[in-house]
Amino acid sequence: MSGRKIKVACVQLRCGDDIAENVQAASTLIRAAHQDGAQFIATPENTGLMARDGGAKLGKSFAEEGDPALPRFRALAEELGIWLLVGSLAIKVADGKTANRSYLIGPKGRVAARYDKLHLFDVNLPSGETYRESNTVAPGGEAVVASLPWGQVGLSVCYDLRFPQLYRALAKSGAEILTVPSAFTETTGKAHWDTLVRARAIENLAYVVAPAQGGYHVNGRETHGHTMIVDPWGVVLDRLPRGSGVVVAGVNPTYQAKIRRSLPALTHKTVRQW
Repeated sequence: MSGRKIKVACVQLRCGDDIAENVQAASTLIRAAHQDGAQFIATPENTGLMARDGGAKLGKSFAEEGDPALPRFRALAEELGIWLLVGSLAIKVADGKTANRSYLIGPKGRVAARYDKLHLFDVNLPSGETYRESNTVAPGGEAVVASLPWGQVGLSVCYDLRFPQLYRALAKSGAEILTVPSAFTETTGKAHWDTLVRARAIENLAYVVAPAQGGYHVNGRETHGHTMIVDPWGVVLDRLPRGSGVVVAGVNPTYQAKIRRSLPALTHKTVRQW
């Protein structure tokens, strides 16, 4: 990472079934974050569409070339001259399947990187909630680290957060900022979100940028929120518990380099391969 400090921002949303409304809501908050000086802005998982279930999402999804949200976000990034991470859009990749795809867009409006969520949310929660993301979503095939002017960013989405080996691989590949756009359920978020986000920062000595869906949605769903930016020592720099809004914090490469020199866990090998 270069020695230059930068300001990063996360947008927290409460998206619904209307793609145009979701894009407009996200765009308004992206503009607010830019006005506050943010140069790198991230939105949550399901930025384009927070549907009632996988089938409803599939019915409103498009192939990448026909997706209505992506060109608007590309144009906005170019207009504002920012780096923009669109946390995820549902992109149709086959009959009956979408990819849960994150887009990193540069200040000229070009897509700099794509990442398809690797780990799919197939669970039966103690609350009685059941999710089978794999019924309608195709998993990604590779981890992605991309270059920003200030350093390297490792991409992930939501349920990936529970798999620490992914983040260690990203950090070993040079990632200094880890992004975790999410739509955690209220049940799992209340129990684990804070702990997992801070753990990924601490164990990889990385900044974690974690924009989330947060609150009650028009289709009846509820997400945990608590969008946050965490520093390499695990300190939460800014947080928004619920509702729509913006979280902003500074990323200090000099501080991160100092932490990584003083606690060089990334350079230490495991004593035994289990």
